[in-house]
Amino acid sequence: MGGKKKLTLKQMERMQQRKDKAEGDKQRKSSGMPEKKSTKIIVPQISDDVKKEIKRMKVLTPYTVASRFDLRLSIAKDFLQDLHQRGVIAYVSGDRNLKIYKPVD
Repeated sequence: MGGKKKLTLKQMERMQQRKDKAEGDKQRKSSGMPEKKSTKIIVPQISDDVKKEIKRMKVLTPYTVASRFDLRLSIAKDFLQDLHQRGVIAYVSGDRNLKIYKPVD
């Protein structure tokens, strides 16, 4: 008749070992999760160090500022807008998605 054939002892042993190994891997992966970054918004203060860093950069875009100061892109955009309002940087060009600034001499 039809149906699934009975496994040999060796085949059942191998299946059990694979199952145990897969469960062990799951436990290791779940316990080895990287820490989540905090969601607190920390905008760098406009200090002399930050001004020096900005003066050294030829072009300021949200991506370059985010990578340099380890910020999120949305925070970097707000930071650049704040610097522009204070007169530290000047708007060069861009559109609604990307704005390009340069340091004021």
